[in-house]
Amino acid sequence: MKMKESEKAKLGEYSPLEMMATCGARAIKDGETVFAGTGLPVLAVMLAQKTHAPRSRTIYEGGFIEPRNIDLPLSVADSRLTYRAAAAIGLRETLGVLLQGGRIDIGFLGAAQLDEYGNINTTYIGSLEKPSVRLPGSGGGNDIASCAKRIVIIMSHAKRKFVKKLDYFTSPGHIDGPGGRRRLGLPGGGPSLVVTDLCQMTFDELTKKVCLFSVHPGVTARQVLENTGFELAVPKQVAETEPPTYFELETLRRIDPTGIYIPRTAK
Repeated sequence: MKMKESEKAKLGEYSPLEMMATCGARAIKDGETVFAGTGLPVLAVMLAQKTHAPRSRTIYEGGFIEPRNIDLPLSVADSRLTYRAAAAIGLRETLGVLLQGGRIDIGFLGAAQLDEYGNINTTYIGSLEKPSVRLPGSGGGNDIASCAKRIVIIMSHAKRKFVKKLDYFTSPGHIDGPGGRRRLGLPGGGPSLVVTDLCQMTFDELTKKVCLFSVHPGVTARQVLENTGFELAVPKQVAETEPPTYFELETLRRIDPTGIYIPRTAK
């Protein structure tokens, strides 16, 4: 059925979270094995499977292999993920056999703090003796960061989050530059993409430092720099992120109809 112009206009208004989930989905290639956590990564994986990557396979830390869940899971151990799953194994197998065995193509992570080499803090903010914020810690994050072939980091963009020095080193990025991961014996390829509500960033092949790749529509490179706490490499010509298509937005909203991970904004 042909969509009316008024319906198209309404559908075309997307939120920063919808942009982030879409960018995450686009990072997944068809046929890849994906290690996903809850939140935006779940939406990214399900969106990819319903659009350009139908043969991608999802692994959840709780042990669910290739689920075809209808409702969104609220955690990596949610029983909703048992629906039509190829297998339900255990944490030891997902982290020890699949991740450490080199069977995960792409892993998704969040971060409370990120430094210029993509190292992650999800443990605490402040001092060890008296932290101002206590965070969940590593969970399976360190395993994912260490062993997946590549990592996509999804996080909000603020100067207090993109820092020169982490308050705590929880999960490895590119450590201190070229050769850092190899020196420590880490088998995975490290972070390849950072998606925020302002932009997308990649990592320089020579320095392994994060660099600006594209800014989202309506955002300038200056805004990104003003919200980054370290020197960020900016190309001469900064690309603009392709906004979500109508099909991507429609699919995304069908995946999360009640706004569990992407709250609906009243118009």
